[in-house]
Amino acid sequence: MIPTVEWKNGAVCLLDQSLLPGVVKVLECHDYQTVADAIRGLRVRGAPAIGVTAAMGVALGGKHCVATTFAEFKTQVLAICDTLAATRPTAVNLFWAIQRMKEVLHANQHLSIQDLQDRLVQESLAIQKEDIEMNRAIGRHGSTLISHGQHILTHCNAGALATAGYGTALGVVRAAWEQGKDIHVFADETRPVLQGARLTAWELMQDGIPVTLITDNMAGSIMRQGKIHLCVVGADRIAANGDVANKIGTYSVAVLAKAHGIPFYVAAPSSTIDMDTLSGDDIPIETRSRDEVIALNGGSCIAPEGVDVLNPAFDVTPASFITGIITERGVFPPGEIAEQFGE
Repeated sequence: MIPTVEWKNGAVCLLDQSLLPGVVKVLECHDYQTVADAIRGLRVRGAPAIGVTAAMGVALGGKHCVATTFAEFKTQVLAICDTLAATRPTAVNLFWAIQRMKEVLHANQHLSIQDLQDRLVQESLAIQKEDIEMNRAIGRHGSTLISHGQHILTHCNAGALATAGYGTALGVVRAAWEQGKDIHVFADETRPVLQGARLTAWELMQDGIPVTLITDNMAGSIMRQGKIHLCVVGADRIAANGDVANKIGTYSVAVLAKAHGIPFYVAAPSSTIDMDTLSGDDIPIETRSRDEVIALNGGSCIAPEGVDVLNPAFDVTPASFITGIITERGVFPPGEIAEQFGE
């Protein structure tokens, strides 16, 4: 599969997810503004992938800075960081990656401008590599929770497309499949942008992993029929108390899973854990355009003209509804997140 995000020939290359599955196209970003537009416009999405892309965006912007002193270079790079940080408010990986790039900037001010530019590129590539390694570790830990013959429900897309590669929730699925376990995935369509229908189903089919697409409002009925054995989803931000922000509709799945006695797991790297956010009540929730709701995937209008629309992109699932959080370090009850990942 084409890499989700890649540094290639001095450009940031993104698999344009807004066009999938009908069109497979790589968007070449030659300036940081195009990278910012791509994040904002969901051409790249998924918390880990956004973080990697933002880091590369900082490096790309730094490459084009014209400065003779560190002070001039720093001012320009910090402005680039501010632009990228303003693209999406909920996914904490975005801010984590940008902060890491800032730390590299400050730690290497003794270098020449050219060497510092190269150092920023190297750091963005290190973040990309680390993300893939963390996803594979998440897969190894999470696969122990899946037994031969089980059916897994997932919501939105938390696969290779949402990361630098391999995936978080789908990384767990991939690892189980690679171990020879006969599993089957039920993918929620994930309204209103249809990440489950357009991306998760497509990604699993590319890998030959059995998948059945369902509408979001089918989940409870499928659970009641005994067709779901566990749920695994990704995360855009995990608060210190174990509350989780993820794509809108995740909370509903968690409530349904608890009502039916089905384990509900969240898979995410430690970069998604925000120890500065004490609970889910403090997580900023992005509100997006009404157009995403009134028109199905940019097509013809499916709602009355002028109708009022509410379109939060994420919701918060309280820790009490989560069986465990799967990280690169292992699987932990949500109440142990602060103990395990606090400084």
